[in-house]
Amino acid sequence: MLTTQQPVFRRFWHAVMPLSELADGPKPFTLLGEAIVVFLDEHGQPAALRDRCCHRTARLSKGWCAKGGIQCGYHGWVYDRHGRVTHVPQYEAGRAIPADFKTVAYHCQARYGYAWVALEDPVADVPEVPEFEAPGWRTIFQFYERWETSPMRALENSFDNSHFSFVHRATFGVADRPQPSKYELVENEEGFYAETIIEAVNPPAFQRVSGVSDPVTTRHMRNAYFQPFSRRLDIEYPSGVRHVIINCFTPIDDGSIQLCQWLFRNDTEADCPAQLLIDFDAEITREDKEILESTDPDAWVDTRRRGVEYSMDSDKPGMLIRKRLMAILQAHGEEEVHRGLPGVTIRLAPAQG
Repeated sequence: MLTTQQPVFRRFWHAVMPLSELADGPKPFTLLGEAIVVFLDEHGQPAALRDRCCHRTARLSKGWCAKGGIQCGYHGWVYDRHGRVTHVPQYEAGRAIPADFKTVAYHCQARYGYAWVALEDPVADVPEVPEFEAPGWRTIFQFYERWETSPMRALENSFDNSHFSFVHRATFGVADRPQPSKYELVENEEGFYAETIIEAVNPPAFQRVSGVSDPVTTRHMRNAYFQPFSRRLDIEYPSGVRHVIINCFTPIDDGSIQLCQWLFRNDTEADCPAQLLIDFDAEITREDKEILESTDPDAWVDTRRRGVEYSMDSDKPGMLIRKRLMAILQAHGEEEVHRGLPGVTIRLAPAQG
């Protein structure tokens, strides 16, 4: 699936950037192939516009915040959060600004310390994250980085138990136990919930992460998929420590995503320092990144397509993600847009019930 070629994804909220990134001025971002600029308005709230001035098409992200909006760095025209030009420095005082002096404005809101953007009228809410700023929980903003892969690849990997013994053999994977644990899957309106228990290597360097000293421990994993491109992983160790990760795999273009990752813990800084937790998860995500960037980002979602990729039993969560994404496309009158593979003949099998 070529994500930017599916218009429906413009109608979902996507985590675009941490609000802290906007403290020193406007920032550019590419969302679903669209160049946007994000900035803070006069109330300190994030706003998003097309990254083009309607005067001579300069990038607004080359400008700065002024007069409650964003000021173009070329001729100083000022735009409000609705994309309207509110000030033209070259005009004399009192001269009216034509109503069609404007650029495209997008839906933008602040949630969980991030600016979220929907390019068109959203059809769903931002997923709920009850741990954010909740008593007994601490929030750690872990990762905000570009990966050369697609949301589908990142999503299916995050539910894939069969790669631990191989991709993560240097961290938590138990190398001599490649048989994956079985997920209990329950579909819901937002996506699905998947629960399982796995064994995990627990090296001394990271035993403060788990709160236990056994060389091999267990992880009670409560994994949830939120349509279209987000997931929540709640890892509970035998110590009672919970390691809750929220991921948004924000589509930049058809070959890259912005990984946005939050971590929530029910322990304290004295129990396990935030930097240790960042280092722990960074080591694991580097392993995922390296293998995912070797895959074809044009991951298929129409399960009727044959001759593209072959699956095994443990791929069930990934197949369910494909099913849910395909249902979104069909509900909005779309078919999967894909590049195809040179030299491969693809046949469309009858849909399975």
